[in-house]
Amino acid sequence: MVGQGYVGLSLACAAADAGFPVIGFDVDPTRIDELASGRSSVPGVPESLFRTAVDGGRLTFTDDAEMLRSCEILVICVPTPIRDNIPDLSYIGDACRTVAERLVAGRMVIVESTTYPGTTEQYVRPILETSGLVAGRDFAMAYSPERIDPGNAEYGFREIPRIVGGLTPEAAGLAALFYEQLVDKVVVVSSCRAAELAKLLENAFRHVNIALVNELAMICHETEADVWEVLEAAASKPFGFMAFKPGPGVGGHCIPVDSTYLAWQVRRDAGQQFRILEQAEDVNTQMPRWVAARIGEALNEVGKPVRGASILVLGVTYKADVADVRESPALRVITNLYRRGADVSFHDPYVAEVPVNGSVLSRVELTHRAMARADCVALLAPHSAYDLDWIAEHAELVFDAHNAFREDSRSNVIRL
Repeated sequence: MVGQGYVGLSLACAAADAGFPVIGFDVDPTRIDELASGRSSVPGVPESLFRTAVDGGRLTFTDDAEMLRSCEILVICVPTPIRDNIPDLSYIGDACRTVAERLVAGRMVIVESTTYPGTTEQYVRPILETSGLVAGRDFAMAYSPERIDPGNAEYGFREIPRIVGGLTPEAAGLAALFYEQLVDKVVVVSSCRAAELAKLLENAFRHVNIALVNELAMICHETEADVWEVLEAAASKPFGFMAFKPGPGVGGHCIPVDSTYLAWQVRRDAGQQFRILEQAEDVNTQMPRWVAARIGEALNEVGKPVRGASILVLGVTYKADVADVRESPALRVITNLYRRGADVSFHDPYVAEVPVNGSVLSRVELTHRAMARADCVALLAPHSAYDLDWIAEHAELVFDAHNAFREDSRSNVIRL
C-alpha cells in the first residue's frame, strides 16, 4: 500500500485482516516509525483492527522503496489536493515513479486516490510504462476509489461496496477478485474512467444537496421559518426525497475537493461549466461566513457586540466523532469571528490545536469556568461526547449549528 494516510492504512489493515501479508509504504520516516512501533498516528482507523493486523505479523511498514519489488499487488493511496483550484497530481506522480522504477512483470497496480476522470489512463499509465513494461500486456492496471465514511458506525469498510474499473477486462477481474476478499460486494464497471467518474458523482450529489439545504436555511432565516421543521416535514414523504441537513459548510478530504476536480475537468475537456456544481460550491463556501454572521446576530439580540465578545467553539473537526480537520468549515467560522474582533477559544475531544488566522490556537478544557466566561458557546461539530444538557445549563448563550438540541425550548439555545 503506497501511502499510509487514512486511505492507505485503512486498506492495509483490511487486507491484513483478510489474511494478506501487507507492506505499508510511506516516504515519511516519522510516520513509518510510529506505525512500526505499534502506534497508529492516523485518525479514523479503528485501533482494534490496526492492533490485530500489526500484532498478528501480517502488516509491516517501511520507507524503503525497494520493498515494493516483492509485492504482487501495488495500491496507490496518496493525497490528491487542490491548489489554486487546480488538481495537484504531484503526489500521484511521485508515487507512480517510485513504483515504475521497481515494477516487475506480472504485477497489478491499482489506483485508489480520488482524481478527475482520465487520470489513470492518461497520467498514471505513461509514468508506469517508463519501466519498459506495457500496461495490459506486462502488468494489470485498475482504478478503485476509496468510499470510506469516517465515523459511520453502520457502514464500515467491509459493508461499503467497491467500484472497480480496469484498463482491460482481465485487469478488472483481477482487481475485483482482490477486493472481494475485503468487502461484501464489488461492482465492476467498463473502464477506469467510469470508476473515476462514479466516485466524483457520489460526492457531487452530496455537495449539491447540501448546498440546497444550506441555501434553504438562509432563506428560512430571512422569512422567519424554521428550516428544521421544514426539512422534517419534507422527509415524511416515503419516496422521492432524501433528507440532507444544513450546517456551517462542507469539509473533509472528499466533498469539497472532489467537486472541484469534476468542475475543473469539465471546463478543461468539454469547454463548458458544470453550472449546478459550481453554484453549489459558491453556496457552501459562503456558509462559514453566514454562520459567523448568525452568531453575531445572536449576540446582538442579547445586547452584546461581536467585537470583544468571548466565544467558545465546541467541535472543530469537519464532522462529528472524527479527528479530521481537513477543509473543516468550523475553522473558517473561527477565522471569520476573529476578523470581526471576537475573542475565540475552542474545545474538541479529538483535536489539541488548530491553525487559525496565521497562528496556532490551543484547546481549552471544557470546564464550568470556560463556560461561564463565554458570551456565546457555538456548537459547530456535535460530537457525541458532549453533554448537551450540561452545556445548555451552564452556557449563557448557545448557538447550535446542527440542530443537535432539536426541539429544546430553552431560551438560551439558538438554532441555525
